[in-house]
Amino acid sequence: MSMFCYQCQEAAKNIGCTVKGVCGKNEEVAKLQDLLIYICKGIADVVTKGNLELATLGEVNHQVLKSLFITITNANFDDEAIEKQIMKMITLRDELKSKTSGLTLKDAATFTISDRNSMLVKGSEIGVLATENEDVRSLRELISYGLKGMAAYTHHALNIGNENLKIYDFIYEALAATLDDSLSVDELIALTLKTGQFGVSAMALLDEANTSKYGSPEITSVNISVRKNPAILISGHDLTDLEQLLEQTKGTGIDVYTHSEMLPAHYYPFFKKYDNLVGNYGGSWWRQVDEFGPFNGPILFTTNCIVPPRTADIRNRIFTTGAAGFPGCVHISADSNGKKDFALVIEMAKKLPAPTEIETGTIVGGFAHEQVFSLADKVVDAVKSGAIKKFFVMAGCDGRMKSREYYTEFAEKLPKDTVILTAGCAKYRYNKLALGEIGGIPRVLDAGQCNDSYSLAVIALKLKEVFGVDDVNQLPIAYNIAWYEQKAVIVLLALLYLGVKNIHLGPTLPGFLSPNVAKVLVENFGIAGIGSVEDDIRLFMS
Repeated sequence: MSMFCYQCQEAAKNIGCTVKGVCGKNEEVAKLQDLLIYICKGIADVVTKGNLELATLGEVNHQVLKSLFITITNANFDDEAIEKQIMKMITLRDELKSKTSGLTLKDAATFTISDRNSMLVKGSEIGVLATENEDVRSLRELISYGLKGMAAYTHHALNIGNENLKIYDFIYEALAATLDDSLSVDELIALTLKTGQFGVSAMALLDEANTSKYGSPEITSVNISVRKNPAILISGHDLTDLEQLLEQTKGTGIDVYTHSEMLPAHYYPFFKKYDNLVGNYGGSWWRQVDEFGPFNGPILFTTNCIVPPRTADIRNRIFTTGAAGFPGCVHISADSNGKKDFALVIEMAKKLPAPTEIETGTIVGGFAHEQVFSLADKVVDAVKSGAIKKFFVMAGCDGRMKSREYYTEFAEKLPKDTVILTAGCAKYRYNKLALGEIGGIPRVLDAGQCNDSYSLAVIALKLKEVFGVDDVNQLPIAYNIAWYEQKAVIVLLALLYLGVKNIHLGPTLPGFLSPNVAKVLVENFGIAGIGSVEDDIRLFMS
């Protein structure tokens, strides 16, 4: 077995990728990513055992976030960039060790490497399967994947200038715990729920960062057709990158279009002042293999999800920044003040044709918690009158598998007296369908990016208060969530921590759940998979 990875929903046979990742990463990248996480665990071992003061560890804290983020599915395929990050983290780890003495540290905090080959050998030794007990392995990986998602959201908030030291403290606690062979399965289950608790904190931190700088999202109609100007397509999640790109393209005659998870940027009041932000191009992340060609201009990836480009023409038009990376693509780094120079992207755009139109019309979104609260009276009246029978939370991720057509069919066949609450790229399965309205309330309420699943949780808690029920599970809300990668994992753990039960998760349950761990989730939280559309709708509506 040259590699083993089962962190995403597309894991081969729902067991694990052992030769090459379905995502496209090769054996070397997989092993280097495993090693990078292992070094982060070693740093956590030093920090926790040395009782180091987190407020003094700014660079270490930030680089741990970046390292975790780099290993998220479809974020970074660049083996050289990951190798450099490994060496940087080892240097930081050893500097921390020099500040302590007399500690009994784990191998992750003490091993040495000299070159790429030794990195790959070590990566093979410490991979997922190094933990022999499948239940312990399952819980360790569940926690680790939750931490990756948490790190992504915390990293976005950091880019705006917002931090929470308690989140760093927990990340170190949890990473170190995955090295502790003395912990029981019950203790790891408790740590899993605690991961969900801090997942809520991370999403709240990012929500505060985004809304304090860019304003609270507003109901917005987003153009999906094109103009005749040369253009740049920006994908990913990081709003600060979009802001800098818009500033640098003002007055240049270049249009900027959002792609995939960057669509919700249009909902923030701050970005409405830019007349060079003209619309959204294309659909979900995986459709880029067909949509990047006709876009014609350069593409800037701020985060995942990158699909390895099929042709040199596409690869040469892709730029990456932040935690994202792909071999052969130009990577744009920030200076010491967080500023990025997108001149190369802009110059390329000037020389290339305008986008080819692939669709026309608009998409409506912007239903984050503050906007929905402003509609609270209308929503409550609709529920009390019976006009709205049920809300369906269909947040999460999209993906390439044909089985995901289930979510489009599910949305189409839902009774007309139901409303879909969504966030994340899962919405692309149904956000362009003509599903209509209920008393002026659209039947698809898009809260935004995957981190805006926090908004959906806040809305549920507000409805609990409005309707005077004791338990959020007594509300007319059902959860039918699609997942793909590790940000979806932290969203799921956050919902479990908040007490949400009977979540249906698909199109498959995670391959990293051992039978016993899956049994715990089923028995304690009512986690279930999906069935046929008709049977599931009948079950939910009953």
